[in-house]
Amino acid sequence: MVDKRGRRPESQIRNNMVELLFKVGEAYGYALYKQYLKTFGQKVSIRSIYYHLNKGVELGEFAVSRVENIRGNFTWGEGVRRVVFKLGPNAKVSGIIK
Repeated sequence: MVDKRGRRPESQIRNNMVELLFKVGEAYGYALYKQYLKTFGQKVSIRSIYYHLNKGVELGEFAVSRVENIRGNFTWGEGVRRVVFKLGPNAKVSGIIK
């Protein structure tokens, strides 16, 4: 018998994120996090959102649309790298969000 370790490949959080990206087209991680909380009302961490975005890229559910370098005077430095995601070829949209 094969010992299966780690997380299952399917995830309700990632499925919800697919629905959100289908609705908005493209978004970066923090924007998806804010929209997720507003739309689904579930408590989810920002860390979990970024995990599922990266895992979704590996699985082909999400794709990187572009990477933006934003200049500014932030508390942590002079700029930020923003990765914008879109739906990938393996995304399965069920249409639960109107």
